[in-house]
Amino acid sequence: MHDKVGKLIRRRLSGNTRKKNDPTRAGVMISGWGNYGKTASVCSAGAVFEKQWLELHSHLNPRALPGTRDLHAPVVYVSTPVTATPKSLCTSILGFFRAPTRKSATLPELVRQVADSLYDHGVKALILDDISRLRMHRADDQDVLDLMRAFMSLDVTLILTGVNISGIGLLREAKWNKKTRQWEMPPLESTRIHGLEVTQTEHRFELIEIDRFRYTTPKQIAAFVNHLKGIEKHLRLMNATQGMLTGGGMPEYLMRRTGGVIGLLGRLLEDGAQEAMESGKEMIDESLLDEIVLRRDEPEQPPDEPIIPAAPRTAVKKATQAKRPRNTVFDDPGPAARAGA
Repeated sequence: MHDKVGKLIRRRLSGNTRKKNDPTRAGVMISGWGNYGKTASVCSAGAVFEKQWLELHSHLNPRALPGTRDLHAPVVYVSTPVTATPKSLCTSILGFFRAPTRKSATLPELVRQVADSLYDHGVKALILDDISRLRMHRADDQDVLDLMRAFMSLDVTLILTGVNISGIGLLREAKWNKKTRQWEMPPLESTRIHGLEVTQTEHRFELIEIDRFRYTTPKQIAAFVNHLKGIEKHLRLMNATQGMLTGGGMPEYLMRRTGGVIGLLGRLLEDGAQEAMESGKEMIDESLLDEIVLRRDEPEQPPDEPIIPAAPRTAVKKATQAKRPRNTVFDDPGPAARAGA
């Protein structure tokens, strides 16, 4: 999946940077669940592109004006703000450049400042992470999506990453067609009211879904084992042996512990390597990994039942006792009435 994401991003950036007359640049959406390696894959592909682009232009901005400070940043990474608004998104992008902003600045002023910063720094790719924070039932979030589409006309390739992008409304409720092996977007009634905003988003972006490792077919098993071989080569343990992660039943064990999720696999092996060094064992095996807590620590015994204190007796008595009549012996009834009155 990492190679698939990198190939798509390289192809899109390669095509967009060669275009001259196209007013907009097609974007990419990377979707997947948590710990599936979305951000790592995108940032890795962006780093490869940035290195190639800087080497191609001798680490200079080809569009820099003579006499100005050349701060070349081909790739920009920004996390989508929580409860985003167009202003907060602009502020986050400007924060990447450490550009000063005024609190009293209007939205058109911030948009102009963002456009100038992207141009002055020679930005070619704008990565917006955690795009799934947007919810299309909020007016501000719809405005943020409109602003993102506007950035695509600034000679910038927009790369969006998030969880379940196909189901949060950015691309309607997309469905995967097994025959054509493509995402299909069913008709949406709201387009009659809101125009073509959703359709424009669908046509301007290409969606790719990152999956976890599988262990069913020989091809899937080979891919997982090859990934373990790559990790094994980078482990610097004194007693490490060849096939420490790929031999015997270790691949099946790691798949069972992590479910093929790349983030969980990395965390398990990182903690295992630290434990191997601290204990002096200097190697990783199943017995060592059994001591590593991955998701949550399961108690050896079932937790005690919560003790519910009994209600106080005084309260029970007050609730059960009948209300006694009022004692009127000491009440003053006033002067006695005279007979015959």
